[in-house]
Amino acid sequence: MTTTHPTSTALADGAAEIAPGSTGGATPGPTPRTGAEALVATLQRVGVEHIFGLPGGAVLPLYDALYGAEGIRHILVRHEQGAGHAAQGYAAATGRVGVCLATSGPGATNLVTPLADANMDSVPMVAITGNVASTAIGSDAFQEADIRSISMPVTKHSFLVTRPDEIAPTVASAFRLAASGRPGPVLVDVTKDALVAQADDTFRELPMPGLRVPGLVSPEAVRDAVELMLTARKPVLYVGGGCVRANAHAEVRQLAELTGMPVVTTLMARGVFPDSHPQHMGMPGMHGSVSGVTTLQKSDLIISLGARFDDRVTGAKHTFAPNATIIHADIDPAEIGKNFPCAVGLPGDARSTITQLILEWTRRTAAGAAPDYEAWVARCVDWKARYPLGYEEPSDGAMAPQLVIERIGALSGPETIVAAGVGQHQMWASQFVRYEEPRRWLNSGGLGTMGYAVPAAMGAKVGRPDQTVWAIDGDGCFQMTNQELATCSVEGIPIKVAIINNAALGMVKQWQALFYSERFSASQLPSMQVPDFTTLAQAYGCVGLRCDRPEDVDRTIEEAMEVDDRPVVVDFRVSKDAMVWPMVAAGTSNDEVLYARDVRPDFGEDV
Repeated sequence: MTTTHPTSTALADGAAEIAPGSTGGATPGPTPRTGAEALVATLQRVGVEHIFGLPGGAVLPLYDALYGAEGIRHILVRHEQGAGHAAQGYAAATGRVGVCLATSGPGATNLVTPLADANMDSVPMVAITGNVASTAIGSDAFQEADIRSISMPVTKHSFLVTRPDEIAPTVASAFRLAASGRPGPVLVDVTKDALVAQADDTFRELPMPGLRVPGLVSPEAVRDAVELMLTARKPVLYVGGGCVRANAHAEVRQLAELTGMPVVTTLMARGVFPDSHPQHMGMPGMHGSVSGVTTLQKSDLIISLGARFDDRVTGAKHTFAPNATIIHADIDPAEIGKNFPCAVGLPGDARSTITQLILEWTRRTAAGAAPDYEAWVARCVDWKARYPLGYEEPSDGAMAPQLVIERIGALSGPETIVAAGVGQHQMWASQFVRYEEPRRWLNSGGLGTMGYAVPAAMGAKVGRPDQTVWAIDGDGCFQMTNQELATCSVEGIPIKVAIINNAALGMVKQWQALFYSERFSASQLPSMQVPDFTTLAQAYGCVGLRCDRPEDVDRTIEEAMEVDDRPVVVDFRVSKDAMVWPMVAAGTSNDEVLYARDVRPDFGEDV
């Protein structure tokens, strides 16, 4: 039988366009074939072109069925975590469902981190795992793990399939669930005996009576929201990653330009509104711009579009935007009002919701409504001009990491895809690369997973082979998943990796410097020489470069950009003392934002 165990959000999201391919309808006339063959046929029918995986005993029947399967390229990773993050990068860069594959036991449990990561960041992904025979479940058989139960808290839905006839409909349903409503990861665990038995591969979906299709937001709610927008004096558009997932960038820009409101974009939404746009105040949050943080904090109306009021954005909750009324639009009704009460909730797809707001705003203003934000916008623009993002040159002549990242962005161009690891380099990459389009910035925002960058960049390059893809990684993060350079080298996936090498776990060290009296406990890596990243890169079949002088930064980046037939790894040896600023210390108010160490912005009469 097929056993399904939804998490708290499973089946609550509405149906949306299925990506990739279509799973609607049924194909009459079942063809006798094994469960594994039925699974592969289903993948072909939903339009899967790439799978990242690693074989093992429980999935050998599936790998045998994949052998020579038309239209599907299997990419052999070196670690299952790499398969999961590659599927994430593929999905985030393309908007299609990413697919990864692992065997039972440790193969499946190695996928838990990318599943949790995808769940936090609403990334559509299907993970397929094998398991021991159904007759052996519960016997502690070799490489048995209850991955369905393990993954339940960190997936949108988890399936265990023990009957061959249920494989095809379960896989079809998994793709529908992953892409519908609020996107997320779905796991399908299939027992080995189901893979080898004869199966009915009729193309259909499982009954899903709990599935809710999100309709349009009610006209009354839209009217209430627009009324608040028209009467506010200090409104702000707070744009989150949901607008990226919904492909709503054009609508976000139209609403912003129509209303004239200032805009802030979260870490997950970088690029959904152009950095170059004069209404863009930057990124809010712990390491956001002063103007981004302050525009939110001093507003009287927050129009939240696909954002979830993360603690990294709000700071101390009881002090966040004390004078602001909130309009909250989100595809997931559970998010609306979860962290902060809202005056108007708009549950639904971001793209259609913003379109409704645009239509109602246009109707009201055509009828004579005249909002007045002029003084507020001028104040926000002044904050942006007074407190631009910047950095100090290291006094010892070492390279500033911000310089390296800024030049990568400038020399690579706006169409480049950047995948970042987690830590200081992640924040610098979000700050000093200018993002003009969505799906050019990939990172682990909610879970903060070290080791994300290299495999995510690999997946992005597979999905968008014509784009330049840089992984900006730290020397700590890089050593967690650098084995995927072997995959990139062998499979012909020419990503570029910039290692921001400061011989430390940089963000941990920064916190220890600021809050633990510079007691650097277990945060400093022994040496920039161990390992020798250029030699390691060459051992993996990549080009290995090194740069440790500011005057060589542009030349080194240009040299890396000239290589397009294999991966490139650049060891940028940067200042060990650089810190990420601005900063709102964890648990403190956004009013306490620091522009630099011991430097608070002076808002004068603006406070």
